[in-house]
Amino acid sequence: MAAVFLVTLYEYSPVFYIALVSVCFLVTSALVLGWFGLGVPVILRNSEETESSTRVLKKQMRQVKNPFGLEIPYPAAASVTRGVTLTPDCLEDCVLTCYWGCNVQKLHEALQKHVYCFRIKTPQTLEDALYNEYLYKQQHFIKKNDKAEKYCQLPEDAQVVDFGPVPRARYPLVALLTLADEEDREIYDIIAMVAVIHIPDESYRLSCRILYQYLLLAQGQYHDLKQLFMSANSPAPSSSDTFPGESSTDRGLLEKAGLAGDEPELQEESSKDCVVCQNGPVNWVLLPCRHTCLCDGCIKYFQQCPMCRQFVQESFPLCSKKENDEDVSTHV
Repeated sequence: MAAVFLVTLYEYSPVFYIALVSVCFLVTSALVLGWFGLGVPVILRNSEETESSTRVLKKQMRQVKNPFGLEIPYPAAASVTRGVTLTPDCLEDCVLTCYWGCNVQKLHEALQKHVYCFRIKTPQTLEDALYNEYLYKQQHFIKKNDKAEKYCQLPEDAQVVDFGPVPRARYPLVALLTLADEEDREIYDIIAMVAVIHIPDESYRLSCRILYQYLLLAQGQYHDLKQLFMSANSPAPSSSDTFPGESSTDRGLLEKAGLAGDEPELQEESSKDCVVCQNGPVNWVLLPCRHTCLCDGCIKYFQQCPMCRQFVQESFPLCSKKENDEDVSTHV
């Protein structure tokens, strides 16, 4: 019955004839193109790479100039008995004040007083806020752009070999950097920097390092500097620079003190390319995980960090697109 219907439709309907010929032509053309390898370009897009309709919030940033810098050039040689060497790097004349055995609770109360009571602009204001709850004080005058090493050590008559077991009531060393000139304090938003430094001793042999850094602003706020976790870090130190088992020992001590999560593991790679496209330079910091792993082109496709899969609440660029273009043109 169906065959009779098709034959009748073929004999009395030229439209059916035209449609049938067109279909045969299209099928034949597709076979010929496929035989000779003339494929039609098709754009395929992964569902995970599709630009999300819900954009990640871009954190509003305010650029400020930090006049303070502090490094520990020889952390392996530092100890409570031998002292520690610090290298300040300041844009203006500054005063470096080191407080040995600073009370932990009093220091954090002093930071709160900077917010609610008075501004910590000089060493004397910090000492007043600490109620002199420290064991020993050393002070150095730092000239502008002077990177000379400053040696800090407890006196022998202090007879301090350790600061007790963890958790401790005193920080081994707290370094305060303040501007020496009153006029400079009116120019800069950041008027002081407080660095909490761990010094190894008999009870706690974790290697010397800066645990916390606080930037104190003239407006009455303070900010805790956080380390950014780059997608590729500098190469791991050679065996000649560290003792066998030192890294595993430090890791165990960090876990005991509750600081293990603050240190990223060293990677062997040294490039800083985007972890997704492996082409563009890394430029975006994801919050709250602080992974710096995406370029300008890939940031718009992700709501989760591609490294730790944590949801991204905010993000901000390390430098603007204009600065990136200038860097590229300079290298070319």
